[in-house]
Amino acid sequence: MAKQTSPIITLLSLLILLFMISITTEGTKKSSYGVHNVNDYHYRKLFVFGDSYADTGNFLNSPSYKPPYGITFPHQPSGRFSDGRVLTDYIASTLNIKSPAPYSLRNSSDLQFGINFAYGGTGVFNTFLKGPNMTTQIDTFEELIKQKIYTKSDIDSSVALVSFAGNDYYPYLFKDGINIKEILVFGASLIKQLSINLKRIHSLGINKIAIGLLEPVGCLPVITKTYDKCHAVINLLVMKHNEVLLQAVQDLNKENESVFVTLDLYKSFLSVIETMQKNSTVGNVLRLCCVPESSIYRCGSVDERGQKKYSLCDNPELSFFWDDIHPTQNGWDAVYKMVQASLSL
Repeated sequence: MAKQTSPIITLLSLLILLFMISITTEGTKKSSYGVHNVNDYHYRKLFVFGDSYADTGNFLNSPSYKPPYGITFPHQPSGRFSDGRVLTDYIASTLNIKSPAPYSLRNSSDLQFGINFAYGGTGVFNTFLKGPNMTTQIDTFEELIKQKIYTKSDIDSSVALVSFAGNDYYPYLFKDGINIKEILVFGASLIKQLSINLKRIHSLGINKIAIGLLEPVGCLPVITKTYDKCHAVINLLVMKHNEVLLQAVQDLNKENESVFVTLDLYKSFLSVIETMQKNSTVGNVLRLCCVPESSIYRCGSVDERGQKKYSLCDNPELSFFWDDIHPTQNGWDAVYKMVQASLSL
């Protein structure tokens, strides 16, 4: 005859089991992209160099600080060029850290997760805006290191995101007629400088650097509103840029294996757009969500009486593009799910 187990002993056993489970799962965090153990990543800071695809608030006088920017996240304008999160936010989520503070808004309590130097409208070289170009952003980072704001250990356990080049090319794309030879010559000099800058970031101590490939510029609403479809020639030029950049990154990795990785924004943008076109209930996926009344206005514009000079789509969460150039949070979410594995963290 089997010996009957005491209910008290059974209860104690259950409590011990639950306690052991809690110890096993302690330290596990849930991010936007599933469950990560905090010990899975030894990276603890994110340093960001880039333009509006990565800016989270540095361009203080930009339209991104006016409604309706930020309506999805953080439910008010925050300096992000979207209705919500941008590329920087998603990479920070993967690292299980808060999105690093914009350099323009920094204070001593915000430095623990890194710094975001990205500034909307800037490029590898100087652009039509007077914001800090890539070299200047790196200069600022180096100055913080000299001031011992960040230690060698801080830098060693960090990731850099680099997101540039679209703004550098725009002046060549809006001339009367696209001069392909001129763009190719300029592109070669652009990537040469970009490579120099990437090596410099690594020389400052960062051992994991993610570089965004150029998105399909020919599919951005600023282009498609004229053609109502992706501009094939522009996208071919973008593919050439990415081809040369990939070779440059490969050459850099011959000297420093596995330091540099690329995020293929070109293929991921096109793949998401194609998928959304097949399944969309919002019409043409290439159209922007925030639509100015005319060419003299832009998303967020109001007249002298405060009247809105733009309209919004009904469902930003179903749209890919927010304004003329930038994805919605929904767009970035879908794109990041495709490039996340490339980080190799």
